[in-house]
Amino acid sequence: MRSEDLPVIGQLPLFADMDEEHFADLMRAAYLQTFPPQVDLISEGDRADFLYVVVEGCVELYARSNGREATMSLVRPVSTFILAAVLKDVRYLMSGRTTEKSRILLIPSEDIRRAFRQDDAFARAIVVELASRYRAVVRDHKNQKLRTGVERLANRLLVIERDQGGKGRLTLPYDKRTLASLLGMTPENLSRAFNTLKPYGVEVSGSEIRLTKAGDLRGLAKPNELIDDDTDGPVG
Repeated sequence: MRSEDLPVIGQLPLFADMDEEHFADLMRAAYLQTFPPQVDLISEGDRADFLYVVVEGCVELYARSNGREATMSLVRPVSTFILAAVLKDVRYLMSGRTTEKSRILLIPSEDIRRAFRQDDAFARAIVVELASRYRAVVRDHKNQKLRTGVERLANRLLVIERDQGGKGRLTLPYDKRTLASLLGMTPENLSRAFNTLKPYGVEVSGSEIRLTKAGDLRGLAKPNELIDDDTDGPVG
């Protein structure tokens, strides 16, 4: 860890209220590294040796089983991933890889657990982080259980359009394979869902999408703040 990086890291919500001595101890064996796109960081089934904090860029968390692969979440700054595995000293349930050039802070798991025991402010920050992750997972579970694939797609498009300025157009922040996986759909089902949304003013040209009948689309999607409000932090 370079000395010039320490003030920036110290301002992150997870570390901001830590005792200075405990923070210095935690950073002693940590390092901030830049990774190119498509670098594997963790593999499901391995032991949780480090806590990862995404400072810049994006990390895709994904899982595989029975020859299938699914994107579970996209982690963007500033957020941790596999925090629960680190605290419990257990194996990763997901794999992770960068999707773009990313700066990531790595902190040995043993040091995290020691700081959790020693520093009350750090422990509280971890509890808040875990609570936010849990609420995000519940919202995603409700989205999967209570909506059809077409409704999930419609709501996701409305959220992306809102986040990109609410001007009736949007650029998908990831490819359609990833979008399908995040929505719990196959690429084929996603393509059919886009066709279903054409009468509701959804015009697709590659990754560029126009929403020409936003009112009609909202009528179909029926946005729900108890599902779509991402103030706790998005799952993906």
